[in-house]
Amino acid sequence: MIRTVEAVCTGTARPFNGAELSAFAKRPREGAVQVLTDGLAPDEQADRSVHGGPEMALHLYPLDHHAFWREAIGNSPLLDEPGAFGSNLAVSGLTEDMVHIGDRFRIGPKATGALIEVSQPRQPCWKIEHRFGQKGMVAAIIRTGRCGWYFRVIEPGEVAAGDSLERVALGATEWSVARVFRALVAGKATPNELTDLADLPPLSPKLRERAAAKRG
Repeated sequence: MIRTVEAVCTGTARPFNGAELSAFAKRPREGAVQVLTDGLAPDEQADRSVHGGPEMALHLYPLDHHAFWREAIGNSPLLDEPGAFGSNLAVSGLTEDMVHIGDRFRIGPKATGALIEVSQPRQPCWKIEHRFGQKGMVAAIIRTGRCGWYFRVIEPGEVAAGDSLERVALGATEWSVARVFRALVAGKATPNELTDLADLPPLSPKLRERAAAKRG
């Protein structure tokens, strides 16, 4: 599986909700961008307690979902932006049911690109609704599973718009991002699923702990 990175997006922490800062709005970058263990350089996260870090180094929100949102909320000009949902990587033809926890991808040129691994679904928060000025978007994401996902960085490198994103190894093929989201974020996990997720090595520690806590 090979896809094209249509844009590489980064953000700067700016006033977002009154005095609160956020780097949710990501803008396309020109040229090569470094892919480091903690994410793109430069790329900021205003609240590092819940965003960023090695387990959420890169965020991909499928461009395929923008058509759904145009139907749901109208033709917002934000939907013309590749980083509208806080995404670092703008990619078409790749959705949550197609990738699995632990899948590894090569991104960027063969000589200088990075190796990245799917670590967890993205859990939606109020900032999506605040940026778009639309209530009900979080509920729609939970209902439809249009969540996006995070990568951890296994080998640093660099990436630019137009580079390839190629899956080079399959992870836990029984655990697509869509299934993990449905189980842990939408809250529809069975007891057996919680046991499996608590013991799933490539799943981020935070979500393994959540599964273990729900399992009891």
